[in-house]
Amino acid sequence: TFTVEEAVETIGFGRFHIMLFLIIGSTGVAEAMETMLIAVVSPMIRCEWQLQDWQVALVTTMVFFGYMVFSIVLGLLADKYGRWKILLLSFLWAAYFSLLTSFAPSYIWFVFLRTMVGGSISGHAQGEANKQIIALCSCSNPFLSLGKVFWLAGSLLIIGLASVVDPTIGWRWLIRIASIPGILLILVFKFIPESAWYNVSTGNTGAALATLQGIARMNGAAMPEGHLREPAKERRGRFKDLIHPKYLRTTLQMWIIW
Repeated sequence: TFTVEEAVETIGFGRFHIMLFLIIGSTGVAEAMETMLIAVVSPMIRCEWQLQDWQVALVTTMVFFGYMVFSIVLGLLADKYGRWKILLLSFLWAAYFSLLTSFAPSYIWFVFLRTMVGGSISGHAQGEANKQIIALCSCSNPFLSLGKVFWLAGSLLIIGLASVVDPTIGWRWLIRIASIPGILLILVFKFIPESAWYNVSTGNTGAALATLQGIARMNGAAMPEGHLREPAKERRGRFKDLIHPKYLRTTLQMWIIW
């Protein structure tokens, strides 16, 4: 028998991982554009709706408030229904509410819709589960170090677009254009497999094996001999585990770092 980790190590790094890296990494472009959008749109909505400083600041605050609240909700749903479904849902959700924001008739509607966009962006983190497939293949994989370049590219792209679009056709069109990368990513979701670790943890070893075999075929590698071993049933993670004495120190350190 063999485990998922042993299968990934046997298959090794190849074309599948490059494709997965580009697709999942590109979520950083869409995420950065949606997050940085407020910074470049704020001066425009300030003038249009005669906003005070605290009202402009509230927009950014509510975006990250939505991110905070829904990251917990979507994380729990991903544990129950799978990473792939929640990742797809988050992109559909982001595209929908982002486009609606461009039609916001008032400041209140604008704040609400951007809060919903912030909530949807939190679901993009579920794509990190698929990056585990890349991470296990090589600790020195240069692609891992390049991952943050996508966020930088998205930030630069939205600033460049704003310098051209804002003065000409306005901030509403800037928002519509900024939603295009997220919409395009929806079209390639069929190439993203569900996390093999998730499938095997839920007892769906058949789906996990199919994912691993697909990776092996694309990489032109062989699967390890034997049968995929189903791990011993363990209790699934719960939010209160984060403050358990065993994990509390790590939890606090991670929260402070973020």
